[in-house]
Amino acid sequence: MRLLVLLLVLLAAPLRAAGLPDPVTFFVAIERGDTSLAKEWLDVGLPPDFEGHMVGSGLMIGAWEGNVPMMALFHSRGANVNKTNRLGEQALLHAAWKGHIDAVRWLVERGASVNRQGKEWSALHYAAFAGHDAVVNYLLERGADVNGLSTNGSTPLMMAAREGKESITKALVAAGARREVVNERGDTAVHFAMRNNNVVIARELAGSENFATVATRPQASWGAPTRSQRLPDRVDLLLAQAQKLEAAGMRAAALKTYRAAMETLRRNEATKAKSATAPAVSGLVITARRGDARQQTTGLQYATPAVTADSEKVGAGDTAATTPVSVAEDWLRQAREHEAAGRRAEAMQAYRQASAALRSGR
Repeated sequence: MRLLVLLLVLLAAPLRAAGLPDPVTFFVAIERGDTSLAKEWLDVGLPPDFEGHMVGSGLMIGAWEGNVPMMALFHSRGANVNKTNRLGEQALLHAAWKGHIDAVRWLVERGASVNRQGKEWSALHYAAFAGHDAVVNYLLERGADVNGLSTNGSTPLMMAAREGKESITKALVAAGARREVVNERGDTAVHFAMRNNNVVIARELAGSENFATVATRPQASWGAPTRSQRLPDRVDLLLAQAQKLEAAGMRAAALKTYRAAMETLRRNEATKAKSATAPAVSGLVITARRGDARQQTTGLQYATPAVTADSEKVGAGDTAATTPVSVAEDWLRQAREHEAAGRRAEAMQAYRQASAALRSGR
C-alpha cells in the first residue's frame, strides 16, 4: 500500500512542477497561439480536451482563431474534433462563424461532422449568419443539410435572410433550401427578410406574384429589425490585450485596458445613436445568450457562438432580450463600485466578466 502511494506521489510530482494552467491562463495562451507552452502542458499530462474559460478546448480555440497548427497539436494528442462545449458548440461551428475556410477544411477532412443530430445549430447556420460565402459553399459541397433546423426550428436560409446576405441566400436556394419552413416563433425566411428591410431577398424568396401582397403589409407588422453586428475591432483588440496583461500579472495595466475597451464601446454606441439608420450593436450574435440555447433569445461568441442575436439567438426571439452590451454594462458598473471601494481583485473579476460577455456574446 505504501509503495502504491509513493508511486502516485511520484507520478503527480511532474504535474505540480509543471504548473498546469487554470482555464483563464489556458485560454489566453492558446488564443495568442503559444504552441510551445501548449505542448509543454500536454507533455506533462494536460488532457487534450481541457477547456478554457471561453470558447472551449484547445482545438476549439484554435478553430476560433484559424490556427491550424494549434488544432493539429491538440488533435495529435487525442483531442476530439466533434467535442461539444458547455454552450453546445463544436470546433467546426467556431471556424465557420469566423470564416476560417482553411480551418473548416482541416476539421472536415479529419472527421468533423458537417451535420448534427436533431435540432441543433450547425456550421452552415453559423456561416450563413456571418456571411462567409466560401465556407457556405464548401459545407454544401460536403453534404451539409441545407434545411437543417436549429434548436428553435430556424434554417440557414432564415439566417441569411435575416442578415441580408444575398449571395448566400441564392446559394442556399440553389442547393434546395425550402422557403416555406416556419420556425417555432412562426417566422419564415421572408419574415426575417422583411423585418430587417432586406427587400431584395424578400422578393426573391416570395416570388414576384406573392411579393405584391407581402409588400403591402405595414413594415411595423413584421416586428422590430434585429440585424446584428460584431464588436468593433478596436474594442475586441483592447479586450484581448487586457486578458493578456492580466495573465502576465500586470493587473493595473489590465484594469486600465478593460476600462479603455468599455469607454471605446460607449463612444461607438453614442456615435451610432446619432444616426437614425444605424443598427444597434448586439455583439457576437451567435454567441449571445448562448448558454440558454432553448430560449433562443438574442444577446455568439468565443469565443464562439455558438453564436444568438438580439431578439433571437440566430433565430427568433424576444425583442426585449438581454444583449451582451447590457450584460457588460452591468458588470462594468460593479467593477467601478469595487474599484471605488478599493477591492481591486473583485474589480478585476467584474471587468473580466464584462469582457467575456462582449467577446463571447453571452
